[in-house]
Amino acid sequence: MSRLPPQVSGALPALGHLVEFIRTPVELISRGRREVGDVFSLRLPGRRVVVLLGAEHSRFFFRETDHKLSIRTAYPFFERMFSREFYFFADMAEYQRQREIVVPRFQGVHLDGYVSTMLAETAAFEERLGDAGEFDLTAELGPLVMRIAARCFLGPDFGARMDRDFFAEFRRFSGGMNPAAPPWLPLPSVVRSNRARDRLRAALGGMLRERREHPVSPPDFLQTLAGAAYRDGTPVPDHVLVNMILLFTWAGHETTTGHIAWALVDLLGHPEHVERVRAETGDLDLAGVRRLAHLDDCLHETERLHPVAHVLARQAEEAFEIGGHVVPAGTMVLAAPSVTHRHPAEHARPDDYWPDRYEEGREGRRERQSLIGFGGGLHRCTGVHFAYLEMKVVLARLLARYDFELLDPGPRPVPGMRTKWPDSPCRVRYARRVPAVV
Repeated sequence: MSRLPPQVSGALPALGHLVEFIRTPVELISRGRREVGDVFSLRLPGRRVVVLLGAEHSRFFFRETDHKLSIRTAYPFFERMFSREFYFFADMAEYQRQREIVVPRFQGVHLDGYVSTMLAETAAFEERLGDAGEFDLTAELGPLVMRIAARCFLGPDFGARMDRDFFAEFRRFSGGMNPAAPPWLPLPSVVRSNRARDRLRAALGGMLRERREHPVSPPDFLQTLAGAAYRDGTPVPDHVLVNMILLFTWAGHETTTGHIAWALVDLLGHPEHVERVRAETGDLDLAGVRRLAHLDDCLHETERLHPVAHVLARQAEEAFEIGGHVVPAGTMVLAAPSVTHRHPAEHARPDDYWPDRYEEGREGRRERQSLIGFGGGLHRCTGVHFAYLEMKVVLARLLARYDFELLDPGPRPVPGMRTKWPDSPCRVRYARRVPAVV
């Protein structure tokens, strides 16, 4: 038995696969699967890396997170952006304690209240669009997603102030998410991210204090957090609450902006699916949104083809055996939704846009359960239901009221290690439909 899985070709002296990994990580991992198979090694300076592909290895990857595999040591830059003892990066007991505070805010009656906010912000977006024109998808949908998150999580007053300056602040904060740079290196993007983080923390802390002094009724997301306590009755510290708000507002915009932009690109490239979405669109209350079965299938197909979190990382806490090989402790272990989702042995027509693969039945459930664009297991994204609800509300309403034409066909993902939004320019031309359906 070999110590490590076989290594992909193309490693450079000293640098190994570093240049290719930074510039074209998805292409590198795709080449590794073609050359070697579903388990292989990469060589980075001072770092041993093993890639696990395919559904079976994805299950191992998420099942062993917090056991053999660690999130905290795989994402050192997140400790700088948030905190070492916060959420995914805390020990298991503390993570479970914090998760109990957050999960109810993304379930049940809370979701019903979010729909009206999503509709109101989308209606305001339509007013700004007018009857006809052009816009770049991420440039316009990004601020819309941010306004929805801000208004749902922080209340209508803050949402009303969530203009492009605040969107730009979160983009500066996102600049600290650089897996290729040592966390101590004072890159300009890291310095900007740290300054944006401190400004956002100060603003969010002030909002919590204000809600305690002047509570609102009925209580919204921010109000319930302002008075949150752990199961034993201990109040949740402000630094944890601030990081919770920061994480869910930031993560919601970072992933949902890319997903909703790709979803519209996919739909416009397949107009027959646009018509099927329009045909099922009725009242957009919570029950009506839940009836948007085909739009839900389309969004899952976009998650499969264009996962914005294209590579997920863990670090081996102890040695383990997989695929006939031994992976030593300290190894960086990667899962790649961008490659696993198109695995030809596991997905029929892997490169085709085919939302009907998720229709009811055993095979449709298997396809849906195989997706890892929002993670998996205990660490599956807490806000995934909120994100899908938001995307369905926005897309159903916009497609009912406008005709769209993609002006930049065949968009590519942004290059490098960044979250895989469609690269700009990615413009659409729009015109109001007459009569508007919704």
